[in-house]
Amino acid sequence: MNIFSTGQLKAARILQSDIPLSPRPFAAIAGACGLTGDELIAWIRDLIRQGVIRKVTAILRHQKAGYGKNVLVVWSVPPEALDAAGRRLAELPYISHCYERKPSFAGRYNLFSMLHAQTNDISGLLQEMSREIFCPDFLLLESLEEYKKTSPEYF
Repeated sequence: MNIFSTGQLKAARILQSDIPLSPRPFAAIAGACGLTGDELIAWIRDLIRQGVIRKVTAILRHQKAGYGKNVLVVWSVPPEALDAAGRRLAELPYISHCYERKPSFAGRYNLFSMLHAQTNDISGLLQEMSREIFCPDFLLLESLEEYKKTSPEYF
């Protein structure tokens, strides 16, 4: 049973891929789907309220933007300091993801952060991060090879 109208289903297919580069991308999507811009925005907001989708956001293609160094930094943070540490790391401009990991990795690394840098020397950034969250215990997990990099498609 499909809960979407034909226009909404078409919009969902478009929204899960690259949004058009135009001054009014949602109006362009709506027009291609037989909807008005207001109808499309209202429908997206309703899906967010219902918890069907979390958000509509841009995804930076970091290599094309000049960021060649990407590494997952995992931290062993005491439970009582986890929220504050996560919030602080999430504020840093070179961190794109920051989240608690349950269960912890290797039985102790419970805070994960994705670091993006333009240079391969990230030692200064790591020192800053460690100092900011008062945590010297971390590991770097680097990708050796990328096999797939696409967003999931549901419709």
